[in-house]
Amino acid sequence: MSDVSRPPTGGKSRTAVVIPAAGRGVRLGPGAPKALRALNGTPMLIHAVRAMAASRAVSLVVVVAPPDGAAEVKSLLASHALPERTDFLVVTGGDTRQESVKLGLDALPPGIDIVLVHDAARPLVPVDTVDGVIEAVRAGAPAVVPALPLADTVKQVEPRAKGEPEPVVATPERARLRAVQTPQGFDRDTLVRAHETVALSGEGATDDAGMVEQLGEPVVVVPGHEEAFKVTRPLDLVLAEAVLARRRANDGF
Repeated sequence: MSDVSRPPTGGKSRTAVVIPAAGRGVRLGPGAPKALRALNGTPMLIHAVRAMAASRAVSLVVVVAPPDGAAEVKSLLASHALPERTDFLVVTGGDTRQESVKLGLDALPPGIDIVLVHDAARPLVPVDTVDGVIEAVRAGAPAVVPALPLADTVKQVEPRAKGEPEPVVATPERARLRAVQTPQGFDRDTLVRAHETVALSGEGATDDAGMVEQLGEPVVVVPGHEEAFKVTRPLDLVLAEAVLARRRANDGF
């Protein structure tokens, strides 16, 4: 495995992944940051890194660690088997997800022209989904998001205090809605410009694709996968363990 304490040299890399993993994950309860919680005995972050490195198109994975956890993350990467063809780099994150992604972007070496941004809390995304996002960016899309159709009807409501009934104001057409996942893929220059421009405007966005939308650039959707769900609640950990058990039974994974 590459030295996780320094960035790779040279400009031959073309696709990199930034994994912001500086959040605490309060919905999972007290304890270690969410990305460092164990899943089948292995930290979720390691599962997420392996999922990204499983793509042969990915040559660099940048993990953005908690401000007080960079040394621990470096140690984790060094102690787990990861593909030798992929370089790994750990940088310290900021106070917000947006700041952490920007710090990850700043750490990228020359020669990278496609950047994926992936949630550490989505540890089980299949490699076909990763490759599909990269292929769409290579085909010319400045921003690409994997997504799934919604199974449930969605209601737009007028927010009220927690526990109070909320009036419904609209029912969006479900066929036009998608639940967005990660990794989201971008032309590097477009994503860098989005982080610089939107951060300065103060408008913010809930994801990186939303920042690109605010630039007026097109964003396209490619098929996501049901196993790319986000682990945010204790019940999600149970589901993730079940997915891993099924993979071991079917594929010896």
